[in-house]
Amino acid sequence: MVPSENDAMMGKSKLEELIALEGKKKKKKKKKQVATRRPACSWVYFSREFIREYSASHPESSGLKAATKAASDAWKSMSLEEKAKYTKRSREVWDNYLTTAPARAPKPRKQTNLVTRCSPGRLFNVLQRLTPDQMAAVRSMGFGSLLSLRCRTLRRSLCLWLLERFNTARCSLEICGERIPLSPKDVEMVMGLAASGKDVVNSGPDDLIVELRNSYNATNRGISVRLLEERLAAPEAGEEFKRSFILYALGTVLCPTARLDVSPSFLHFLTNMDTIHQYNWGKFLLDRLVREVSRFHQGKQRAVGGCLLFLQLFYYETVSLEGPGSMVPAHGLCLSSWGEEEISEREKRERELGGYGFGEVLCRESCLRIESSRCRAHLDSSQAGRMGTSSEPALGREGNQGCIVANPRLESPYKLETFALENCINYFDLNFHKVERDQMDGEIIMDETLPVYIGDKNVVVVCGDIEVVVESVRKACQNIEYGCKETLDYTKKSEHEENCMYSPCSCPLQECDFVGSSEQLSLHFSSKHWDSGRRFRYNCPQAISMEMNESFVVLQAEEDGILFLLNKGIETIGNTVMITCIRPSSSKEKFLYDLVSGRGITSLRLKSLTQNFPGRVEGFPPVDFLLIPFRFLNTTSGQLNVEICIWNSAELGSDCPALDLAIS
Repeated sequence: MVPSENDAMMGKSKLEELIALEGKKKKKKKKKQVATRRPACSWVYFSREFIREYSASHPESSGLKAATKAASDAWKSMSLEEKAKYTKRSREVWDNYLTTAPARAPKPRKQTNLVTRCSPGRLFNVLQRLTPDQMAAVRSMGFGSLLSLRCRTLRRSLCLWLLERFNTARCSLEICGERIPLSPKDVEMVMGLAASGKDVVNSGPDDLIVELRNSYNATNRGISVRLLEERLAAPEAGEEFKRSFILYALGTVLCPTARLDVSPSFLHFLTNMDTIHQYNWGKFLLDRLVREVSRFHQGKQRAVGGCLLFLQLFYYETVSLEGPGSMVPAHGLCLSSWGEEEISEREKRERELGGYGFGEVLCRESCLRIESSRCRAHLDSSQAGRMGTSSEPALGREGNQGCIVANPRLESPYKLETFALENCINYFDLNFHKVERDQMDGEIIMDETLPVYIGDKNVVVVCGDIEVVVESVRKACQNIEYGCKETLDYTKKSEHEENCMYSPCSCPLQECDFVGSSEQLSLHFSSKHWDSGRRFRYNCPQAISMEMNESFVVLQAEEDGILFLLNKGIETIGNTVMITCIRPSSSKEKFLYDLVSGRGITSLRLKSLTQNFPGRVEGFPPVDFLLIPFRFLNTTSGQLNVEICIWNSAELGSDCPALDLAIS
């Protein structure tokens, strides 16, 4: 049979359609092949089983939608015991997935917009509404520097640039080709907060803060910032105002977290408001900043906590765009030096140079010279204003703050007669404002080439590169009640207290509120809580079992009584375990430890150095830890079994290769 012309045309058109269809298939993108699929959750295993049975017993149902709805209702009504079957199956599959699946390469962080809860503008608005009595209360707590806050907004592009160059392991900024270490003294220079005193411990027995938590309606998420704003709007300036102000300042500027609310753990050090001025706030602020930046670098949170305002102002103050001889705003405190106008001008100059990091890092000596020039400029302006009005005295007014007053009748070296060091206090690094004038008997060694101005009543005003000697003004270490017997002058007191071996440590047990030196704490625990811890010997492995509801176990060495904590945390796929030592954070001595958890022929191991904490460990500190999957738990008792071994660093010395490896 010979095909007709119509049949030929139809065959040709079908052939063209097939060719076009093949071309479309080739253009389709190939789906990305996934080597190992992520396992399902417990709900998926239940729903698959339920829908299969439901469809078989309800043939009249409308389809998958009705079956899924019935499965959802049944799942919600089930108890934890009924869900345990599917939860256990899901955990087993997850554990197998984690042990067999190849490690995923971490995705590079693509974040152009910074998310942070640090809001200086919010604190600025509250400060504008404070009454004179409330301002006096803020100064009495040692937070008077915040009253001079002028910066209302963060430059987020700068903060993100600094975060990318923040080395949390070394606590330093790596910018402009140099590594700039950060210390509590830098916090004092920028924020005006004390960089010496007792360590701020935001942990303790929960029973002591139950009433405070209730008064602030504290939930697991925290304390509402709006509630604090409402309380600060009241005119009273008593203890309640002080506590609310500290919480608000910490939650909005000084130590904000990744959440919107204020951490209720801050209430632990706010039970006694009379001791607030005794704390080392500079160290606390810096430690919290390092912790929050570390979590941000690890990708554990999108928002960045910590005082980013400190980083921003520190950069402005430390990096010069004009070289070492450039001038900065003539103020004594960085927090009051940088307002919106100064920052806008600085940002404009940064853009003209091509971005951040094109300046020159000022050395610490240059910073001191700048502080001296600020004092000299302040003096010049004060004297220029008084030359035309001889009726006003040259001294004794607030306009002369920042100068040192001496009597020319005294023999050289001149005896110090009075002080007005509000602005020069950071330059000399002395706490003169804490000492009564009649106790001062220091000396001023004055260069004859310095400018000397003579005003009324034969008084000489000296301002410039001067040396202050206050050897006769001595004070005992603040840790005297914990056993320290040192008596030091003000030039050495801060450095000593930062590294004092008698810095207070708190008892880790929740029902005990004992505070003392590490040696006192060791004796206290041995006598009062001898049955609440586990004793061990250095260099000897020991098996430890932790219950499901235990967050830590106290370990005490038999040789020297030093206390350690075996800490346990809970994550979505298992438990985190680490060992810390209860000692002052400034202590240099660390202990090498070995931590092993096993199940059958499988074992997990961590070898690291202990970090020092003055009490219980709250939250998730930036230290090494061992992640133990849930399948390693004892199936019958639910206990977590580990084997520990702690080596005495004094015995190991420098001959232990394992210790050298861990340190490097």
